[in-house]
Amino acid sequence: MTTAGTTNSNMEARAVEFVRVAVVDEVPPGTGKAILLDGRRIALFNVNGTFHAIDDTCTHEEASLAAGAVYGEIVACPKHGSRFHLPTGRVLSLPAVIPVNTYQVKVEDGQVLVLPVPQKGRGMPHKA
Repeated sequence: MTTAGTTNSNMEARAVEFVRVAVVDEVPPGTGKAILLDGRRIALFNVNGTFHAIDDTCTHEEASLAAGAVYGEIVACPKHGSRFHLPTGRVLSLPAVIPVNTYQVKVEDGQVLVLPVPQKGRGMPHKA
């Protein structure tokens, strides 16, 4: 897991800024990478050159989503198979029912940067 950023006390003292978390080549298309950013476990994904970041922990149980299989803009939890939409954090299948937070990502000069401010996952949860 990659660690980046500052401590939480430093976050409060300054304006929140994008933080370099990886080089583009570190996350090949169709894969994810777990990072630790300002004390948060975040999963960074490369979907055909577009990067997405979500909370790394499945909302059903404590499994790393970065280790899950990626199907286009969807990641499947490796523990019980819950699927999450990477751009919105929306839950697409049971057993999870709570969306994951998302994070803004940008790429500059081959560097992947993440804004360490969680955005609440959007969309209605899956209904059985």
